Amino acid sequence: MDLKQLEYFVTVVERGSFSKAAISLNLAQPSLSRQIALLEAELGHRLLERTGRGVSITEAGAALLSHAKVMLNSAEQAKFQIKEMRNDPTGKVVVGLPHRLAMELCVPLIKHFRKKLPNALISVVEGLSLSLRDSLINGRIDVGLLFDPPTTPLLKYETLLRERLILVAPSATKLPKQVSLQMLKEFPMVLPSSPNPIRNLVDAVLLPRKIDLNIVAEVGAVHSALALVETSMACSILPEGALHLSSKSRNVTFAPIGPPAMWNQLILAIPAARPINRLTLETIQLLRELDLGMPNQN
Repeated sequence: MDLKQLEYFVTVVERGSFSKAAISLNLAQPSLSRQIALLEAELGHRLLERTGRGVSITEAGAALLSHAKVMLNSAEQAKFQIKEMRNDPTGKVVVGLPHRLAMELCVPLIKHFRKKLPNALISVVEGLSLSLRDSLINGRIDVGLLFDPPTTPLLKYETLLRERLILVAPSATKLPKQVSLQMLKEFPMVLPSSPNPIRNLVDAVLLPRKIDLNIVAEVGAVHSALALVETSMACSILPEGALHLSSKSRNVTFAPIGPPAMWNQLILAIPAARPINRLTLETIQLLRELDLGMPNQN
């Protein structure tokens, strides 16, 4: 059987008529009808019946349809794998990075990408982890780094590192070597607003213990909370790696929280069902090898 004829047959079935299929295939309708007739003659069975509203599939056609789709998919996979064998990947890969990481990683990532994959294009999309997760699911991003994303069967996750959450306070604040959960109530707090992953982690630990924080303000992102701490407005609960965002580190002090300790996870995420080409695989490896600029507790 000719693969092109199978493609024509499947398209007619999916479009529901010869005329719509011909338009989709950019083929003259008489030519399409002739190819289907040749396929029917080869198999010795009528595959399609013309009706007033288009076509209906026969029993023989239904039997062929599932096999045809498998054969066409196998042919596409074969072409895909052969193309991926080229030594120098080309094309475009879209990488999603949270704002906090993009400030540190964008330059080294693109630098290493250009050196390793000179004939390919990288596009970096910045956003909140939840937004990047949705973009991965919807196919707008090929690979992403996310902070504590909700689980989903649509994505595969790989933990790259864990960060401990700390209490960050204005430099004049006297802090113990370690801040207990109950002590957190004593400090005026500015926190990222829900559904920020940091806020979700804090709420998951404190709410079951009936520990109510003195929250004086909510902000949209970690770097905004840190900026308010630097101006002595309040304290905050942030990942240790967030201190790298501070240009005024002398204006803050910090202490670990616990027990129990609270941990933030950085996840490398890729779509679970979508084929991963070599360009994306090479980019994933680059992301694994980057210095993330945060204390790794794996």
